[in-house]
Amino acid sequence: MEKGAVFPLFYLPSIEYFSKILKHKDNLLIENAENFRKQSYRNRAIIHSPNGALNLIVPVIKGSKNHTLVKDVRISYDFKWQRQHLMSLQTSYSSSAYFEYYEDDLTNFYEKKWDFLFDYNEDLLRLLNRILKINIRYNYTNSFETTYPELDDYRESLHPKYPSDISLKPYFQVFEERNGFLPNLSIVDLLFNQGPQSIKYL
Repeated sequence: MEKGAVFPLFYLPSIEYFSKILKHKDNLLIENAENFRKQSYRNRAIIHSPNGALNLIVPVIKGSKNHTLVKDVRISYDFKWQRQHLMSLQTSYSSSAYFEYYEDDLTNFYEKKWDFLFDYNEDLLRLLNRILKINIRYNYTNSFETTYPELDDYRESLHPKYPSDISLKPYFQVFEERNGFLPNLSIVDLLFNQGPQSIKYL
């Protein structure tokens, strides 16, 4: 049996994240007892815009600092970030081969409002797994543990500041001629450019 793993929940997670999810899909723990970690993928995704890599950040309500449990972090709607993110996705990918196939499913996440970041990320994960046809089974952590000796632990290692530890082959990207190939972006970059072939890439 494949060794289990503990994962955080991310916003529009990276290609590396899904590669590791696929590896551990039958034995997953989702971390819901950790403190929220700023400047991480928990509320950040990176896409390929006309001008290069672009960070999409889900704002959280002030006071959601490092000592707030991740499941208690509330999303802020003080400015229209949903509109901004949707427009960024449209600008970046409307000319891609598969954008129209997935646009409607994703648009819902920029029209409806979620109170909590954890719930928003979990619902996005369910959608993305369904699109990719990945059947995963997971449980939640019951309390925060600093280490899991029997599991692969991805709570710290998957981070915008750390390079991917897997080799990612280039695939066609819309603005590759202008910006070069950008590896390990959000899974939506792969989906919009490769469509149903994405699962084979993973």
